[in-house]
Amino acid sequence: MIPNQREILEDETSSRPLRDRSTVETLVSRFKGDEAHTAKDVLAVEEPLEIQLGYGPADSRRTKSISVTMRTPGHDFELVAGFLLTEGVVSDYADIGEISYVAGRASDLRSEEPSLSEDLILPYQPERNVVRVDLAPDVSVSLANLERNFYTTSSCGICGKASLLALRTVCPPRYLNRFQVSAHVLCSLPDKLRAAQEVFDRTGGLHASGMFDAEGHLHSIREDVGRHNAVDKLLGAEFLADRTPVHDRLLFLSGRASFELLQKALMGGIPMVVSVGAPSSLAVQVAKEFDMTLVGFLRGDHFNVYQGAERIVGDFGVKENL
Repeated sequence: MIPNQREILEDETSSRPLRDRSTVETLVSRFKGDEAHTAKDVLAVEEPLEIQLGYGPADSRRTKSISVTMRTPGHDFELVAGFLLTEGVVSDYADIGEISYVAGRASDLRSEEPSLSEDLILPYQPERNVVRVDLAPDVSVSLANLERNFYTTSSCGICGKASLLALRTVCPPRYLNRFQVSAHVLCSLPDKLRAAQEVFDRTGGLHASGMFDAEGHLHSIREDVGRHNAVDKLLGAEFLADRTPVHDRLLFLSGRASFELLQKALMGGIPMVVSVGAPSSLAVQVAKEFDMTLVGFLRGDHFNVYQGAERIVGDFGVKENL
């Protein structure tokens, strides 16, 4: 059975506190002008996480290594669940029978195929760097869709038209987007997210993703060295709590909005994506294709709306200055 959120947290932190796993201290030479002294600094931990998938009928189960991602340890089960959701491998939380850590080095794991992380040195706790997800016996798996970079990344060389076509084949059914938010609320989000970034406060080196309601209340936040991992953790938490699709929250990104992040938001049912950075051209195409509100360059009282401006409410007029 899928552990609840408390069980997940206790399991992931039982042998080592989460804070100790997400950060590590190091000595640095700190310069100020022509003077230097030795001081302690705190770094965000970056470790590989291998994802294994168990699938097939009860009498003929198979195990396959499907991905290795570099991530900040913590909320690993949510990360894996969010990854499977946003990649279209699962669509309902009941599709997952069990999520568990696999003990031992990658070369010792019980996968029927070569381990994707076999040549990686897994630091700290190798048994915490491999997670296996066992799907319910009746869940069918498309092996073709288990190749990690089949169309999602901006470096894959696939044109935007092909990427959008591929996304249409796996995305959830369309729905009427009624999610609205005021300009005043939008402008308040960066400070609220920043105030909740505990690990960033100690390291200065993490991306964050937050989920807000229309009134600007922060419902959840996740941090990670990878912006896509932060989103997967956030959506994975909702998925494991059987709260997807998420039609009544916006996704706030501490960085830029890429195609991959819009894809993940779409798979999770998110109606609005807001970022402090720039969107890519393909991210804007996804927003237009699937009628998602997309806001970028949110800084102070300024922001750009690339799609869905009618869902930003307030007493203001729009002046054209082209």
